Amino acid sequence: MILETIHSPADVKALEAEKLPQLCQELREFLVANVSQTGGHLAANLGAVELTVAIHRVFDTTRDRLVFDVGHQSYVHKALTGRQAQFPTLRQFGGLSGFPKPRESVHDAFIAGHASNSVSVALGMAHARTLQKDDYSVLALIGDGALTGGLAYEGLNNAGASGEPLIVILNDNGMSINPNVGAMTAHLSGLRSKPVYYHFKKWYRGLFGEEPEKNAVYRFNHKLKTSLKKNLWPSSTLFEDMGFTYLGPIDGHDIPRLCDVLRWARELNGPVLLHVHTQKGRGYRFAEENPGKFHGIAPFDPATGELKKPGGKTFSAVFGETLCECAKEDQRVCAITAAMADGTGLSPFAKAFPERFFDVGIAEGHGVTMAAGLAAQGMVPAFAVYSTFLQRGYDMLMHDVSLQNLHVVLGVDRAGLVGSDGETHHGCFDALFLSAIPGFTVLCPANFAELRTMTRQALFDYNGPVAIRYPRGGEGAFREDTAGETAVCLRQGTDVTLLAHGILINNVLRAADLLAERGISAQVIKLNRISPLGSGEIAGLLGSIDTLLVAEDSFGAGCAGQRLAAMLAQEGKAPKHLILKNLGKTYAPEGSVAELEHSFGLDAESLAAAAEEAVRNGQ
Repeated sequence: MILETIHSPADVKALEAEKLPQLCQELREFLVANVSQTGGHLAANLGAVELTVAIHRVFDTTRDRLVFDVGHQSYVHKALTGRQAQFPTLRQFGGLSGFPKPRESVHDAFIAGHASNSVSVALGMAHARTLQKDDYSVLALIGDGALTGGLAYEGLNNAGASGEPLIVILNDNGMSINPNVGAMTAHLSGLRSKPVYYHFKKWYRGLFGEEPEKNAVYRFNHKLKTSLKKNLWPSSTLFEDMGFTYLGPIDGHDIPRLCDVLRWARELNGPVLLHVHTQKGRGYRFAEENPGKFHGIAPFDPATGELKKPGGKTFSAVFGETLCECAKEDQRVCAITAAMADGTGLSPFAKAFPERFFDVGIAEGHGVTMAAGLAAQGMVPAFAVYSTFLQRGYDMLMHDVSLQNLHVVLGVDRAGLVGSDGETHHGCFDALFLSAIPGFTVLCPANFAELRTMTRQALFDYNGPVAIRYPRGGEGAFREDTAGETAVCLRQGTDVTLLAHGILINNVLRAADLLAERGISAQVIKLNRISPLGSGEIAGLLGSIDTLLVAEDSFGAGCAGQRLAAMLAQEGKAPKHLILKNLGKTYAPEGSVAELEHSFGLDAESLAAAAEEAVRNGQ
């Protein structure tokens, strides 16, 4: 096994060229074997094997900076930089992250997890190198999907104009950018990718001195060449107009060619965009046939490609189903996604109502503002978006939605702790920032029945902006539909009040059972709405109980418990003992939701223990 001998990129560089295809085959087998056990992002990594090997053949990532965009394709990089033995812990609690993390290795230049930022990061690093008079290469590896995000173009616009030596590798797997066609395109691509082309270009510029742009003959010839190229090969003009030298398209599975072009890109000593074509899921039949399914997948049987534990009904699916039902009833209802139709449960809506379905790509800010435009003209838009990605639309939520009190509905998916993707993907901010925006109503269903009811309420019963936040996966044991009131009392008690919203109510109810076994009577209150809070209703439910424990899977500053405590204190109704159980100021790492809840004291046993201690100390 060649892969077993690869302990660092130095081993990749030392490997004989004829052994590289076998190394790539072993890498793919390694990825399938490990990801099938832990789950993770498979298809993108399978497509980036040769490209990653080529990068490590040419560059030294202990000094050269390789900036991943999103990081879904970083597994091969991790395997080649001394982390093969850690792969059984991939995306596990305390284990190897599924994304680049500088804390793991000097080879990881920057944290990645959200899309479209790599070029901006790389430009900052290139500027730092120049200012510090240092000498190393800077590369940004960005996928065509990330180019649907506006930040990518802000970075490209500045990077091309800067003149800074940096290389942007566009990994185009055909999912977003149409392939170039025609014999002339193929001919010019081959011509431009050969060393003789660059040697001739360098020699030609040298004929006109150190500043050829000042020579009239050079300017005329350059203008003529550019005009011809734009007509014969239009795919390169966008990047060249921004100031990049465009190379490609290159076969992303041809290692010798990739290595040559990467070396030439480095020698050009300016902004270079290298366009690479790859096949998502390459080398594993099931991922090739269904790259969407294997983009991010749970543990599966590598022999069949089927999930080991088939997933059940999810909150995402229920939201999508309910939205379809409402769209049949009202022609104003439309749906928006940011490149996540499957993940947010909107694929059925897209098929049933294609004219009212809009996929804006990885452009959440644009999605929010487009929803505002729809609402301003009388439509009822529902934007289904992952909580962690909604963060990119924060300014638009305020300026374009809230300021005009527009009836935009947000389906905030993956709210709270989401598990193995780690700190870049947990939805632990939306409960805070949405509640802080004037005019927003924030609803928190605890089960499928409540999600159906609240979705209908949000679409048909409200006039201003409404957010419905719900978790990843399925519902728990609590199945009663209590939607409608700000808060409801689910269980009477006399010693302590346990309060929660969303799916955490399951842990709180279990904690109340544990306390009952210990002789402590716990009242359980469930918040259906965390903004506006309506402290009067909640105070009426609290009664005269002295101890209040509030459990939330969000950060502490600005959480519902904190805001409720302040409101009760202002009204002179504050409980004597207040316990706020949340994430505090700590980003949650990788791990299962159960493990993370336990680590933050949000599991039933920990909540019961905290409540019991408060009651015993207060007696």
